[in-house]
Amino acid sequence: MARLLIKNIGKMVSGDIKNLLIDADVILVEDGKVAKIGKGLEVSAEKVIDAKGITLTPGLIDSHFHPVFGDFTPRQSQLGFIESSLHGGVTTMVSAGEVHLPGRPRDVAGTKALAILAAKSWANLRPGGVKVLGGGLILEKGLNEKDFEELAAEGVTHVGEIGLGSVNQPEDAAPMVKWAKKNGMTVMMHTGGTSIPGSTTVTAEQVIATDPDVSAHLNGGPTAIFPEEVDKIIKETSMAFEIVHCGNPKVALQIIKTAKEAGAFDRILIGNDAPSGTGVIPLGILRVLNLICSLGEVKAEEAIAMATGNTARVYKLNRGIIKEGLEADLILMDAPMGSVGEDALQAIEAGDIPGISMVIVDGEIRATTSRNTPPPKRRAIVEV
Repeated sequence: MARLLIKNIGKMVSGDIKNLLIDADVILVEDGKVAKIGKGLEVSAEKVIDAKGITLTPGLIDSHFHPVFGDFTPRQSQLGFIESSLHGGVTTMVSAGEVHLPGRPRDVAGTKALAILAAKSWANLRPGGVKVLGGGLILEKGLNEKDFEELAAEGVTHVGEIGLGSVNQPEDAAPMVKWAKKNGMTVMMHTGGTSIPGSTTVTAEQVIATDPDVSAHLNGGPTAIFPEEVDKIIKETSMAFEIVHCGNPKVALQIIKTAKEAGAFDRILIGNDAPSGTGVIPLGILRVLNLICSLGEVKAEEAIAMATGNTARVYKLNRGIIKEGLEADLILMDAPMGSVGEDALQAIEAGDIPGISMVIVDGEIRATTSRNTPPPKRRAIVEV
């Protein structure tokens, strides 16, 4: 693969919540991975991008969505929603379970087959370049420890949100969570009111007793748990927790306030929870960043880390942070035309959607100027 050099970067956001900004203006990508980061690097490359002083960030990771197969959602009868998300800066999406599959099987053999097929299918398909971590296992009664061993061996990496299948009580779910973790899987659990027919309302006590890795949509999907329960999950556990676009915005801001007090920003993940009744939202992750930065007084670089490096760490992904050796999924963005912000970070903190100039996946340019965001004030250009 050709080497890619990006020069004249204004600000470089790491995606690492513990080291937010990188003091560098040049990045070299080789064989789809970050090879060098520095200031004024002079190296040869087959392709050179002049960033023109705009901001470089990791590609955003949507921690919660519900695919089926291919770039189509029967939930909203819409084609191309994943590829459209690329134009919202999303380069990876994590399945919370292929629950919208028409005629979804609810027996042990069927739910295993669905997870395995989805994991293998999405491993081979990248709509627009977006990487999909598919096959979020939906827990059904009757699954045993050997099933989890088989699932892990076949490439299933995580359990979709518990509560979408017949397993929704801690006494049934907790043993399965232990089996999943034993086999290296990440586990998420529905938190909040009933979302779709067949799902259940899940309280903080149930989540804590079940012990997943992720409290899914802590701000509601779309209905949130009571405020004191939100605080309980943040203050009394060490699990990660999501803020999603298709949730309760007031509770999203409460989560930020409590997490700030608890020093728990490293546990926040950002997702869409779409497709849903709310719809398909290609700019949903950016809109959550706008919400928590403009009204919750979160620094833009902190919010970006929540939507990149935090999620990558929880789901064991080799991306989400700009670091040598990691996959080069990157966004070049600037303040949109007309914004009070002077750069992308200031625009986000002002509540404006940044203008995406370029999206790069594995060192390959997949979009030049987003069709969904406003146009950026400055645009990166390909010199060679």
